[in-house]
Amino acid sequence: MRWAGTGTGGAAVVVAVAVPLLLLLLLSRSPPAAAGDGKKSDARLVSEQFSQAPQKLAFYSWYGSARLFHFRVPPDTVLLRWLLQVSRGSGPTCTNMEITVYFRYGAPPVINPLGTSFPDNTSVQPSFLLKMLHSNASVNISHPAPGDWFVAAHLPPSSHKIEVKPDMLVVRVVEVSILEPDMPFPQTLLSHPSYLKVFVPEYTQELRLELQGCASNGSLGCPVRLTVGSATLPGNFQKVLTCSGPTQACRLLLPSPPWDRWLQVTAKSLAGPRVSVAFSAVAALTACRPWSVNFQHLLQSSPNQSSNASTSLLPPTPSYQDLDRRGRVGGGPFCLRSFPVLREDVDVVSVRFQPLDRVSVLVQSDMPSVMRLNLNTGMDSGGSLTISMRVNKTAIANTSVVACVTAASPLLSFNASLSCTTAFFQGHPLSLSASSPTANLIIPYPETDNWYLSLQLMCPERPEECEQASVLVETTLYLVPCLNDCGPYGQCLLLRRHGYLYAGCSCKAGWRGWSCTDNSTAQTAAQQKAAALLLTLSNLVFLAPIAISVHRSLLVEASVYAYTMFFSTFYHACDQPGEAVLCILNYDTLQYCDFLGSGVSIWVTILCMARLKAALKYVLFLLGALVFAMSLQLDRRAAWNTMGPCLFAIVVMVTMWVYRCGRRRHCYPPSWQRWVFYLLPGISMAAVAITIYTSMMTSDNYYYTHSIWHMLLAGSAAFLLPPREQHTKPWACSQKLTCHYEICKNHRDELYTVT
Repeated sequence: MRWAGTGTGGAAVVVAVAVPLLLLLLLSRSPPAAAGDGKKSDARLVSEQFSQAPQKLAFYSWYGSARLFHFRVPPDTVLLRWLLQVSRGSGPTCTNMEITVYFRYGAPPVINPLGTSFPDNTSVQPSFLLKMLHSNASVNISHPAPGDWFVAAHLPPSSHKIEVKPDMLVVRVVEVSILEPDMPFPQTLLSHPSYLKVFVPEYTQELRLELQGCASNGSLGCPVRLTVGSATLPGNFQKVLTCSGPTQACRLLLPSPPWDRWLQVTAKSLAGPRVSVAFSAVAALTACRPWSVNFQHLLQSSPNQSSNASTSLLPPTPSYQDLDRRGRVGGGPFCLRSFPVLREDVDVVSVRFQPLDRVSVLVQSDMPSVMRLNLNTGMDSGGSLTISMRVNKTAIANTSVVACVTAASPLLSFNASLSCTTAFFQGHPLSLSASSPTANLIIPYPETDNWYLSLQLMCPERPEECEQASVLVETTLYLVPCLNDCGPYGQCLLLRRHGYLYAGCSCKAGWRGWSCTDNSTAQTAAQQKAAALLLTLSNLVFLAPIAISVHRSLLVEASVYAYTMFFSTFYHACDQPGEAVLCILNYDTLQYCDFLGSGVSIWVTILCMARLKAALKYVLFLLGALVFAMSLQLDRRAAWNTMGPCLFAIVVMVTMWVYRCGRRRHCYPPSWQRWVFYLLPGISMAAVAITIYTSMMTSDNYYYTHSIWHMLLAGSAAFLLPPREQHTKPWACSQKLTCHYEICKNHRDELYTVT
């Protein structure tokens, strides 16, 4: 019927409509002096403010009930501020209202407020969250990473809701000094910090930052603190170097820094006010050459390429025989084997990755084999990245393959501790061995960036055995909206926020979790079948208003009730999970027809009670059906889509009844038996149905309350239908039509026609 099924998360929407509004404002104030002493403003800093429209919140039941905001932080930002204030609409400030707000860089926050379980092999980082128990709170982030930032907010399981309106304030630098590689850059610090940045090109193996010739007011020592990198949430891997010792040189070594981007460096004096500190900053980059697969044979063997393809433009790359065990060819060092990967866009938030010329990836012990996964389009962070690897047991008998999945840059140096950490990212480790020849990894909502899969052969017990060994590893890499399409007890839904698409699983039958794999509160098969029978067979009560309509020659009304009964039955049969599901049409089509039929049924019942003339009644029937069709297409679950037309129909009915009361000088309907035995029971059943629909339905009791709603709605229609016209015989529509002309009299319009 009209209420959204359990597969669409309608429970949270219904609860959110019935409670008072609150407002969560992310307000901004004047920025603090982000640099230096706080008394004098820094002319190099400018502030910008961003805002989005407010969103209404309900309690958390699945990811779609949390409201998501998407912001873009500009480059060279040194301060990001959110100020949170809670208020009840335009009324007084709320107190002791618990609100949970999550922050994350690069992708939507992966949250689990209900404490459900994730699928096996899923890597989830703890979320950075803020629980607001008072009216105000603030969040400041120094040196935030430029790019996508996401804010998600929800309420705990309760009947309250709020509106969320975010305003983001950023303070960025307009004068940034650029560090050239191997070029000393003199700096003098006094009261304000110094903002620097260095560009890290692709295939950078190591970055070294050094302060040389540091002196404070002519004395030795280097009271300087360096902050390198940008802050990200939930994890923050910024490097802080404090140079307070007596030595004049201070160094920071960063292995595997993020490739192809600017790296922020902030230098702040620790010598106190009015004390100058002079030094020279030096950035040194260590690069290496990638060994790539030869593309020439790919172009020559391609059936779509002509025989005279210009392959001479491609630089020659060494073959396996040209590469010695030290990873050198022609005197140039190699740091990785680069396997080109084909990105195939399958659908929305659905991508498949595969090596260009092979299924397997060659892995050896001298250097890592690296595959790059392009997830930097800005629309790839709303799904789940799935990585599967498999190796032959016999090929890896005495060795093992270690792997590391990282963002921004690959892991280029595997050590004995198997640490999967680059300069600014904590990676996801994997391993393959004879005892476990397969490995799987699931990363929900991966950050927007280039991701890398690094593999290397390891022999911890006998390193000499790995020198001549090589292993072929089969990889399966893809990005999907929902893992396993949320399984048999869930529905994968695409959510949208200002053009940004992300996916979430809406679970059914008591199943919970990120991919509907948590069966701690799941229903049994018998309970599922009983719920399906309740929701479908309760629609048989519509047979009563159908029979009454046919008996009283109300054929249009009978057709509408039959339409509603049919589509409501099969919509709820399709809305069930697991084995109880039965879909004769597309789910969305069945839902639309169910909502349309229930609204039009109420519409025609009220207008039929008004006792309008036949022409006017049928015109309103048709116009009402068209209005319902249009409004449901705009917003299928809006309350006014049904309430608006029905209130108009009630006004028409009351107007006609008052008109007849004034014209006949007595109450209408005139019979007290009609009021006592039909109208009052019908109105009471309709009132109880509306009460259940608006305030009693939850996801837990949906199967019972919604079945009662079916029966009350059909029963009220059977009681409220007007009696048969005096001149109309019972079951008049069942009489056979005559085959000759005769004169008929229409008692209602008092017109004579030939039929």
